[in-house]
Amino acid sequence: MEKVREIVREGRRVGKEDPRRVVHAFKVGLALALVSSFYYYQPLYDNFGVNAMWAVMTVVVVFEFSVGATLGKGINRAVATLVAGGLGIGAHHLASLSGPTIEPILLAIFVFVQAALSTFVRFFPRVKARYDYGILIFILTFSLISVSGFREDEILDWAHKRLSTVIMGGVSCVLISIFVCPVWAGQDLHSLIASNLDTLSHFLQEFREEYFEATDDGDIKEVEKRRKNLERYKSVLNSKSNEEALANFARWEPRHGQFRFRHPWQQYLAVAALLRQCAYRIDALNSYLNSDFQIPMDIKKKLEEPLRRMSSEAGKSLKEMSISLKKMTKSSSSDIHVLNSQSACKDLSTLLKSGILNDVEPLQLISLTTTVSLLIDIVNLTEKISESVHELASAARFKNKMKPTASLKKSDSVSIGRAAVPIKSHDSDDHVVTILCDADVSNTVDQSRGETSVDSCHHVAIKIDDDDLVHEKHEVGEIHAHTSCVSCDPSDASDVLDSSNKRINSSN
Repeated sequence: MEKVREIVREGRRVGKEDPRRVVHAFKVGLALALVSSFYYYQPLYDNFGVNAMWAVMTVVVVFEFSVGATLGKGINRAVATLVAGGLGIGAHHLASLSGPTIEPILLAIFVFVQAALSTFVRFFPRVKARYDYGILIFILTFSLISVSGFREDEILDWAHKRLSTVIMGGVSCVLISIFVCPVWAGQDLHSLIASNLDTLSHFLQEFREEYFEATDDGDIKEVEKRRKNLERYKSVLNSKSNEEALANFARWEPRHGQFRFRHPWQQYLAVAALLRQCAYRIDALNSYLNSDFQIPMDIKKKLEEPLRRMSSEAGKSLKEMSISLKKMTKSSSSDIHVLNSQSACKDLSTLLKSGILNDVEPLQLISLTTTVSLLIDIVNLTEKISESVHELASAARFKNKMKPTASLKKSDSVSIGRAAVPIKSHDSDDHVVTILCDADVSNTVDQSRGETSVDSCHHVAIKIDDDDLVHEKHEVGEIHAHTSCVSCDPSDASDVLDSSNKRINSSN
């Protein structure tokens, strides 16, 4: 009785993890019930006879969880059965011309040659990834027809019935898989990559608090909970096989939703590979959180500000990429956080060159510099991930996210896209206008001219008048930004910024 309860609990757990599994089980049952009618319904049985069982066998081996996997297996099985059937009949006919003595010898040679060659071809990586099942069915079908033809007189009729029942079973699987609660492998791959981005982002944003906070062992359960929550990144380390399988299945799928027939699935694997590299660095970084040898907090505090910024900005960048990927929109928000993390790296480099760690003991210095090195690697990988996600967004034709917006704040630089120009001011604090411009701006401008362009960018020349330098009556200075939009290539960005900077300086 206890075993029955355990099985029930396990069934509930599996169903709760992914409710689609329950639906898939009913879909397989429905497909088997339909093709079984070939055997139960007398008129159909009179036409196909015992060969009707091939339809049942086809459903059992072809019906998979996703549409892509089912469609791939179904096409592989149908084509392999057709080709092997034709070649098997041809081999039987050719062997029969040699007489009853030589016929079995020729048939044995034909079976040996095709089985040896087909088995060798299965070792080819590309063939094994997509057509391995088809080649296996080809070997089986050719051998059955060749051998059976030696004793069977009506081999052509037998091959026709088998091919017909296999196709009927495969079509039943494909139709039910597509039209009854379909599970798309492409959607699963897309969601998996977005989820992995979010998982790594979570660790980096939590790392700054874990690393610079004193460990409190008072509540052991709470510490274990936080540690387990922090180690969610480990799922990314072992996701390669799942990602490659989903990408392979997705290539078989027809167009659905925003996923086109020739969707850039290979680019998803490129992003996934970079994420795994980042996860390996994070795994090494996590070992320093759980190490028995801990650096004193007063030494960590010396590098706290740049390390916090590096970890936080890298995490925010991955979070922005995850959001844009989930919504299938183009966004440049992550680039800002990448630049901020790189700026923190430069600040850290300056701080280290100042000799701030000269009085640190060697073992503590090794541990601290290793942590710093890993964080720098993660920041560099974050930039590569951002570039790869942008390539994916362009190849997949994601929608443009935002219209140009301007935000006014006090800082020491003007940021346009990825460039920064310092502004000199008579005030102690400098004013900045940050323009975030996305690809849809270029579309709007070019369409007004009767053209369409996706790759061109628009840079904004800015002139700032600080009214509180002229009118001392104002308690808070007003900033008037006069913008003129010009279209240029990325290579011309520096020229635009230089001319903008000259106008700003002349106005001051």
